[in-house]
Amino acid sequence: MLTYIVRRLVTAAFILLGASFLVYLLTASSGDPLAEFRASSAPNRQALMDARINLLDLNTPPPLRYFKWLGGAAQCVVPFGNACNLGRNIAGQPITEALGFALVQTLTLVTGATVLAILIGISLGIVTALRQYSALDYGVTFMAFLFFSLPIFWVAVLLKEFGAIGFNDFLRNPEIPPAVALGIGAVLGVIAAVVVGGAAKRRLIVGGSVLAAVSLILIYFSLTQWFRNPGLGPVIIAILGVGIAFGVTVLVSGLKNRKALQSSLIVVGIGVIAYFAVQPLLNDATGLMIFLLAIATILVGVAVGYFMGGFDRGQSMRAAAITAFLVGALVVMDRFMQAWPSYFNNSRVRGRPIATIGAGTPNIQGDFWIMSTDTLTHLVLPTIALILVSLASYTRFTRSSMLEIMNMDYIRTARAKGLSERSVIMGHAFRNALIPIATIVAFDIGALIGGAVITESVFSVRGMGFLFIDGLQRSDVNPVMGVFLCVAITAMVFNLVADLAYSALDPRVRIKA
Repeated sequence: MLTYIVRRLVTAAFILLGASFLVYLLTASSGDPLAEFRASSAPNRQALMDARINLLDLNTPPPLRYFKWLGGAAQCVVPFGNACNLGRNIAGQPITEALGFALVQTLTLVTGATVLAILIGISLGIVTALRQYSALDYGVTFMAFLFFSLPIFWVAVLLKEFGAIGFNDFLRNPEIPPAVALGIGAVLGVIAAVVVGGAAKRRLIVGGSVLAAVSLILIYFSLTQWFRNPGLGPVIIAILGVGIAFGVTVLVSGLKNRKALQSSLIVVGIGVIAYFAVQPLLNDATGLMIFLLAIATILVGVAVGYFMGGFDRGQSMRAAAITAFLVGALVVMDRFMQAWPSYFNNSRVRGRPIATIGAGTPNIQGDFWIMSTDTLTHLVLPTIALILVSLASYTRFTRSSMLEIMNMDYIRTARAKGLSERSVIMGHAFRNALIPIATIVAFDIGALIGGAVITESVFSVRGMGFLFIDGLQRSDVNPVMGVFLCVAITAMVFNLVADLAYSALDPRVRIKA
């Protein structure tokens, strides 16, 4: 295994050298960095040209300049050397500084969207495979390909119009007429009836229940001005927590494992009690504190599952840990909702919280919750846009992989042995269906560092994509090479991770040096 990894890394290093040399020469030959000065009539034109020539070392031929750049880039791999030098851009800013800022912007923008698209896409792919040729299957396929075929800039513009401007206008007077509430409830009721499937009576009961529940909730929200002063509270958290406990237990172990279900319900009770205990602590929250509380929450779930035991203690521990984490997320969500009125009435926000451009509100001041809410409101629209256009690939790959796996002999054997359908799907089919998806996920995570160029442009986010395009337009080689280096290294590393993941997902695959 170690020999295989070393060999892959050495091969990747040679590929990276060759590719970087070609990219450097092509970028250096694509334009003239002095073009703006040649067309200028300023009296100090020659002085400005000389300054840029010295800054970018333009008197040196591009092949030699590449090796100078490579010498500085090689210092980046020296541990604790603190001498990484990727040159400077046209404005004189160090590329390492520009990359650091752009990388944070891109990861903030794209990471959440990519993770959600993977989770939602894989889930929808599994469900549609199990309900092949049903109304749900056709509906999900149609919607996935519809958004996949739409230009991202058009989706972004629609989200700006209806998701930001329209919703901000609605928040001025958040009243929902009963007819609109019934209409929304009817649409969601039809969707629920399609999702649940089964006999007509069952679909009618589920659809009617969803229609009534959604309509009443929306009317309640309208009467109480909930959208201006949102919140969950311990009662809603307890109700949602019980639902989460049952759902997680079904997926992890099945309801027949009573110890796992009891463990999940116990951590729900602990979470509701902890809701009151952590409120004073959350008033002075920091990012590190939230992270440590999340770790502690998971450990509490693991401990509860361990002491509850049962015929499969591992299932109890997993179910309790996942439930604890999700209930903790509800508590944090409630605290964000408590901060919403203060953010909404902030003088910099001016009652229009859903942003259409930028990564943050300029000069806004506030505590952890205000600043985090500001970041999240700026991420809502780009995240939705990226999820919608990237969902189809994960859904279709997962669906086709699951359909192929479900017809395998070992799946029929597992069913013949009397295993439950949950064990067959989650324990046998799903694990093997992930093997081809691992490649797609690895490529997408590698491309994630490159940024979403169009999305960054539409929403005015100065990320890696913006840095790359700006460098190309200005014939500025160093920013282009900095982005290329980050993307290439990330892609190669995650391709290696995908190869190693094959052996972990499928014992028949063995890495041979």
